Amino acid sequence: MATILDGKAVSAAVKQEVKTEVEALKQKGISVGLAVIIVGDNPASRTYVNNKKKACAEAGIVSEEYALPESTTQAELLGLIDTLNKKDSIHGILCQLPLPKHLDEKAVIAAINPEKDVDAFHAVNVGHIMIGDYSFLPCTPAGIMEMLKYYNIPVAGKECVVIGRSNIVGKPMAMLLLQQNGTVTVCHSKTVHLAAVTARADILVAAVGIPKFVTADMVKDGAVVIDVGMDRDENGKLCGDVDFDAVAPKAAFITPVPGGVGPMTIATLLKNTVTAARKVCEKEL
Repeated sequence: MATILDGKAVSAAVKQEVKTEVEALKQKGISVGLAVIIVGDNPASRTYVNNKKKACAEAGIVSEEYALPESTTQAELLGLIDTLNKKDSIHGILCQLPLPKHLDEKAVIAAINPEKDVDAFHAVNVGHIMIGDYSFLPCTPAGIMEMLKYYNIPVAGKECVVIGRSNIVGKPMAMLLLQQNGTVTVCHSKTVHLAAVTARADILVAAVGIPKFVTADMVKDGAVVIDVGMDRDENGKLCGDVDFDAVAPKAAFITPVPGGVGPMTIATLLKNTVTAARKVCEKEL
C-alpha cells in the first residue's frame, strides 16, 4: 500500500516558516499585506477565500477582502486593481477565479502589478518561470514540488507525466519538473493511447478535473501519484482525479483528497506573499 503524502503536515511546516518570516519583517517595520478580490457568490470561491483568510490570520499576514457584486463591471474591477497596485501596505493581490462570464480574466490578470502577482499568473511571471529565473511560482505546482522535496522524492532522471495542460497547473507543473531534470510528458484530451503513456510514469500528476479519471491500469507499479483534482463522486463524497482505492495499492506514494495538494496551494500563496513583502524591504534597504 502506498505511503500517503500528507499535505496538511507539509503545509504546517511551510506555514511555520512563513510565520517566522512575517515576524522578522514586522521587526523591520513591514506588516505583510494580501488583498483578496472575490466577485459574485460562487460557493466554491467563497470557501477558498475563507480558507485563505484563515491561513493569513494564522501566519500573521494582514488580509483585506474586497467582495464585489456579480454585477461589477470590467472598469470597476480594473479600477480596484489599480488602487491596490498603488497601495503600499498591500504586497500581494489575488483575484479569485473563475470570474463571472462578462468579465475578461486575461485583462484582469494582466492588470495586476507582476511584483504583487502572488498567484504567478501574469505573463511576465510566466515568462520568468519558463527561463527558470522567477520570484513567484504558481501555488499548486510549487506546493507539489515542496511536497516531493519534503518526502525526499527525487525528480531528476525520472519519467514524469502530467495529465492536463491548463495555465494554472498543467503547464507550470511541467516546467517545474523539467527544471528539476525530470523527463516530462504533458497529456491532454487529444493524447493518443493515454493509458500507455501514463503507465510509464515514475511521477504522475493528474490535473484533469474529472472525478476518478485515473484508474489502476493507467499507473505503473511503484509510481508517485499526485492528485490535483477536487470533486464529488456519485455518493457526494469528496474525491479527486484519481481512483484512490484502486490506485493506492499499486503506487509507492499517493496524495489523498482532501488533505493532499489543497493545503499546499494555500501554504504556497502565503510564501509568495512574504516573498513579495521581502522584496519591498530589500528595495528600501
